Amino acid sequence: MDTFAVGICIGLTIPKITIKKALTVGLYFGIFQAGMPLIGYFAATLFATRVIAYGSWIAFGLLCFLGIKMIIESFKKENCPEKEHSLKLAKMLPLAVATSIDALAVGVSFAFIEVRIAPAVSLIGITTLLISMIGVKIGNIFGTKFKTQAQILGGIILTLLGGKILLEHFGVI
Repeated sequence: MDTFAVGICIGLTIPKITIKKALTVGLYFGIFQAGMPLIGYFAATLFATRVIAYGSWIAFGLLCFLGIKMIIESFKKENCPEKEHSLKLAKMLPLAVATSIDALAVGVSFAFIEVRIAPAVSLIGITTLLISMIGVKIGNIFGTKFKTQAQILGGIILTLLGGKILLEHFGVI
């Protein structure tokens, strides 16, 4: 959802949106959002056997932390840039890394709950690509109206997912 919000900001600054421009934004975000969990997953598998007993707690903590962080960030006043946003590597790479760094932690949690990583990162990448493209278009059409709601919804979903994992650990679900 953070890439959706950034997509909206980018869409605000580009006067004429084309499929190519929206796809460029989507590819940057989709590749990084899929790549970071993959890196986190493989890094965690190196030490997973040492902490497997705490896997559900770690996943719960990470997802709740990320969810609450997203909700808090949704209330911060962040201005979208006023001039046209460049889609060149020097501008997009920092945005792609910044919006996907927390996905590294999600990848770590995936290792502890034994997620099948290939389908998971594929789904993350494709979903992010599409959501980012939609964000660019919405930003171009509607402005910042949905930015806060998207971040709040994303935060709530992550927090609920963390709670579900913990409830499954205790056998409640």
